[in-house]
Amino acid sequence: MATEETTADKRIKPHHLVIGLGVLVAAFTAISGIVPLFTKWHDTSPIGREVFFNIPSPVKLAFYIVIPIVIIYGAVMFSNRVKNWERGAPDRRATTTKNAKNRAESYRSGVYMQTLLRDPAAGLMHSLIYFPFLVLLAVTTVLEINHQVPESMKFLHGTTYQAYSFVGDLAGILLCIGVGWAIVRRYVIRPYRIRIKTKADHALGLGTLFVLGVTGLVTEGVRIAAEGTPAFEKWSFIGYPIALAINGYGSLHGLHQALWGIHVGAFVVFLIILPVTMMRHMFTSPLNMYLKDKERPKGAMRPMPNLMETELESFGASTVEEFTWKQLLDTDACTMCGRCTSVCPAHATGKPLDPREIVLKVGEVMAASGTPKVSPPISTVPDIIIESNSVFDRITPDEVWACTSCKACDEICPVNIEILDKILDMRRYLTLMEANFPTELGSAFTGMENQGNPWGMSQSDRAAWTAKVDDVPIVDGSEAFDHEFLYWVGCAGSFDDKNQKVTQAMAKLMQRADIDFAILGPSENCTGDSARRAGNEYIFQMLATQNIEMMNGMGVKKIITQCPHCFNTLMNEYPQLGGNYEVVHHSQFLEWLIDQGKLDLSEAKLEERIVYHDSCYLGRHNDVYMAPRNVIGNLAGIEIVEASANGTKGMCCGAGGARMWMEETIGTKVNDARSEQLLNTGAERVATACPFCYIMIDDGVKGLGKGDDVQVADIAMHLLEAIEAGEARGVGGVLETLED
Repeated sequence: MATEETTADKRIKPHHLVIGLGVLVAAFTAISGIVPLFTKWHDTSPIGREVFFNIPSPVKLAFYIVIPIVIIYGAVMFSNRVKNWERGAPDRRATTTKNAKNRAESYRSGVYMQTLLRDPAAGLMHSLIYFPFLVLLAVTTVLEINHQVPESMKFLHGTTYQAYSFVGDLAGILLCIGVGWAIVRRYVIRPYRIRIKTKADHALGLGTLFVLGVTGLVTEGVRIAAEGTPAFEKWSFIGYPIALAINGYGSLHGLHQALWGIHVGAFVVFLIILPVTMMRHMFTSPLNMYLKDKERPKGAMRPMPNLMETELESFGASTVEEFTWKQLLDTDACTMCGRCTSVCPAHATGKPLDPREIVLKVGEVMAASGTPKVSPPISTVPDIIIESNSVFDRITPDEVWACTSCKACDEICPVNIEILDKILDMRRYLTLMEANFPTELGSAFTGMENQGNPWGMSQSDRAAWTAKVDDVPIVDGSEAFDHEFLYWVGCAGSFDDKNQKVTQAMAKLMQRADIDFAILGPSENCTGDSARRAGNEYIFQMLATQNIEMMNGMGVKKIITQCPHCFNTLMNEYPQLGGNYEVVHHSQFLEWLIDQGKLDLSEAKLEERIVYHDSCYLGRHNDVYMAPRNVIGNLAGIEIVEASANGTKGMCCGAGGARMWMEETIGTKVNDARSEQLLNTGAERVATACPFCYIMIDDGVKGLGKGDDVQVADIAMHLLEAIEAGEARGVGGVLETLED
């Protein structure tokens, strides 16, 4: 065992690679300063510029000594951060032939600012900083390369030099505009999500970049003036006017040297602060985006070993070492932009959760408990003292339990930070290790464990809804399944009065389309979604294992479900335990039935305004946005309107993440806030595609006093109503004709 540990310690680790890369860059920089001392190659072209014009030799020597030292310092400081990531648990993010294309696309979308441009103003502002900075870096590199090559290979002269000057000035002025915009936005306009997290780090970073940009342009102008303002420098469209403005004010060599010194000093400051402030996200954010693609589906939680067969000392995550290395990298990739905060329904309604704070607090604990300690993701107040590697030194259970698991924070994050995973892993710890969960969850856990459903209802009542629908086949879990589709009704569709109507409507629609389906009735257990999202992996695996063994034994292949939570669990999480099925949500299935002409909508008509409420587990967890809209959009006379928050930016109903079973006593109720958004559209109907959403939005609409004016129902109910109303109109027309 000791030999294995020694071998592991000797392996090259990521932080070693960081130091190695830093040494190589520092060596290249030092050599680039030494080579010209021996070669003395000069570009004799009349149209060009002298490298280090007007800079004394001792200063040039100091430059090539200081810069490599600072680069090595930065590499060491950055490697210490990488050591912290190495403390984390394994997380398979290897690049393979299968995911290489996805990784490249994720990286490109970040580097090209595509994710930041979801917010056009902020995206353009960042683009005006990022791209010009890269161009200026390239401009400096090109100048240095030209400096090193023999006279016959020098290229930075003539029209090439003039184009080079133009590009350099353009990048410089755009950088100044971008940084200036950022300063005004942060310190003058001060939007809420920016204002609440503005720290000294931001002033230091923005100030350094602004000085770097301004002094670069002004130094260029003074150099041109000191050289006599040659006409070919007109292509330096910022530097040349500056030169003209100061020309004739005596010797400018001293001013040029002073400005050059300030410019280089700003660059040195930039290199020093790069690894120890939020500026590090210039490297960590693209890396994080590259690593976005993971083995499990988007909607699946991190798998755990089979708890029926494996004993673990700890469950979930409470210490730094229990998070994965990717989750720890997230904390250093965070740009502190606050977009996650701006879309969090819990935060918006006054709950203690702020997704950005979850990321930053995990990062603070990681930084303070590392060896050696490193700076936190962003500076903190002196009163914050972290004495252990437990994240619960900084994060309260109330923050963790306020989450609705809507995934809005993950979806909007421009650098692909996985916030929800951290929260759910912390819930696992609180529930399984400390039994620290809201008391209301106790009843749901007991119901799922003893009765097979969180309602705590008798399993014998699961098929009671069939009393109002003729000829629904009910199969026993012990017999072979000889139907094409298993209709997975779910607990809400079986026991909740509202959602029984959805189940009945869906069954009638499938019968109309002549679909061969059957239900399990009393043999169907809860999928375990609420248990897993509440951190109770034991109950989830118990229920999932029973369901999987039964369905595998029966030979079930295709499943239709009306609950997005069941849909997500059956499709994305049951494969972790050996359950692989073709799962379709009822919105997708209804869309297919309509497209195939299996449902006759020739007379179906609803002449009303309708708004669709996006289900988080259908939309953001599984990217199903258009199917429900297409279903209701096929109805003649209907006018579909959208709420202010819709699609990827839709607002949660408040019931996800097992919040369905918890009381909401702090701030505004999430379902009330969402219902108000839907009512503000002026719609007479609200369409849902999730049983939890149906319950929460219907309650919200009624709570706002609009229950008699606005009809809330599932898309299946709206569809069936339109079909039956059309048939009734048709029959009425026939009767009138016969009477005539």
